[in-house]
Amino acid sequence: MRYRTLDPKLIIETAEKLEERVAERFPDAGLRGVAAELVSLSRDLAKGAKALEAPIWWLRVLIVAAVVAGTLMFLFVGTVLPFDRISKPGDAVQSVQGIEASLNMIILAIVGFLALIRSEERIKRKQVFRQLHGLRSLIHVIDMHQLTKDPATLSASFKPTAHSPARITNAADLARYLDYCSEMLSITGKIAALFAQSVNDDVVIDGVNDIENLASNLSRKIWQKITLIEGRPQDGRTGKKNQP
Repeated sequence: MRYRTLDPKLIIETAEKLEERVAERFPDAGLRGVAAELVSLSRDLAKGAKALEAPIWWLRVLIVAAVVAGTLMFLFVGTVLPFDRISKPGDAVQSVQGIEASLNMIILAIVGFLALIRSEERIKRKQVFRQLHGLRSLIHVIDMHQLTKDPATLSASFKPTAHSPARITNAADLARYLDYCSEMLSITGKIAALFAQSVNDDVVIDGVNDIENLASNLSRKIWQKITLIEGRPQDGRTGKKNQP
């Protein structure tokens, strides 16, 4: 079973090691703060996903109490108002109306019972999406940090303007920076998958899949940049090819 489920501890350890690697190579970059936030968020969300595995006992007790109270009420009404008091003998119309009203009450009781049972599912679903919202925001923050990291800046013909952002001019460093962003996006997808593992709900699974697809699509764009760096010709400024 070890390799059939995600281990939150290993995900957190991976995020911590990535934060250390970013700090060593880019100590002054904003990406270091993003990596630290990823570690903090992974710890919080791992705890949240673990907590959702446990049933909501107070809600289940409330549901059982409501069912018992409803059953006792039906029994009480059936005892106080038997069918021979609702209609006179031989009065078929009133008998049918009484039976129809009783069936309607039973149907409504069943619908209410099913709604109470699914209330735990709805509460957990709401908690999941509240936490996934923060993860989605972090994914976009990661994407913002790689947005200006353009392989075109490595060209000898590239000329920055007065308002150009700070650029990484070393090909190896730029490729590593982008690779760190891609790893962060991958970790966010694994964190989201913890909720699908904890809450077996189709709506939650769809939400987790959306998070993973978002991270994968952004990571695919990053790897397109990395491919351009690795396949670029010799740099006219350094006379060297990018080193892996």
